[in-house]
Amino acid sequence: MVLTAWLLVTLFALPAHGAGDNDPEFNGAWTPDSAGVGGYVWDAEANDFVQQAPGAPILDPNNYKYELQCHLGGGDFDSVCLRDQVECTNGPDGEDGIPVIWYSMPRGVPGAVWAIHSGPTCLYDAKPEDLLPRIAAQIQKQFESLPINAGAVVAQPSPNTLRGAETNFYADASEQQFDVTMFGQQVHVVATPVQYTWNYGDGTVFGPQPSMGGPLPQDRWGEKTRTSHVYADTGDFQVVLTTSFQGTYSVNNGPPLPIPGQGQFSAPPQPISVWRSITRNYADDCNENPQGEGCPGVASPR
Repeated sequence: MVLTAWLLVTLFALPAHGAGDNDPEFNGAWTPDSAGVGGYVWDAEANDFVQQAPGAPILDPNNYKYELQCHLGGGDFDSVCLRDQVECTNGPDGEDGIPVIWYSMPRGVPGAVWAIHSGPTCLYDAKPEDLLPRIAAQIQKQFESLPINAGAVVAQPSPNTLRGAETNFYADASEQQFDVTMFGQQVHVVATPVQYTWNYGDGTVFGPQPSMGGPLPQDRWGEKTRTSHVYADTGDFQVVLTTSFQGTYSVNNGPPLPIPGQGQFSAPPQPISVWRSITRNYADDCNENPQGEGCPGVASPR
């Protein structure tokens, strides 16, 4: 059996302690003590997730668990809290959920204690351990299908530049956030630009690399920058920027988890016209010879 190296942190419900722990409104059994954390890895041969092998590396530095919002331990609940707890009715699939608080604790830190990570929020599935691997298996495809804005291409000078001169290009890209529904669960995605690839339209490609470039004041146009380019020929070119985004996702306001792969998105092409410059020196005095070459109204030779 071949396992890939990346790891997914998922949740699993602890066994219920008895019939008194069954919640008929939630249509399932849960334990009032909380939910624990387990690891799953993708099994390429089985085309499914399997429990993490003992000793496998863990990417996330924290453990996570959730607890019922107003639970005090054992079978006791805070009656004051219950009056104001989150209403988890009419979830994504029309079913009721349970109000929970998410906790996190650093892994491998002696004396570490559980601390509130987020919440209160609603959990809308009686068996989250069944859904999280399914969401994890589809999150990359979902990420790549999001309407992520790759940013805009800015050129200095523009829309015209000179052959043989440095033309400064930079990207105007930013972090973006999306809320989507997967398997009836609310998933929050954050997409952050991390790498940029420039296709300057003349057969030259630069990247992927981490610099988005930046603007220059006008009196410094023509200077070489990290993302500038020199055109050897005149003509009209289409400059295309491809931005690579790294993402994280959280399910039902749970802890953010990394999306294993990047998504590539291209910005609309930016047209740029490359001109040539001609320099001529003239000795005529236009006051003495108004018809001299280079004087106003006199055509210059091509």
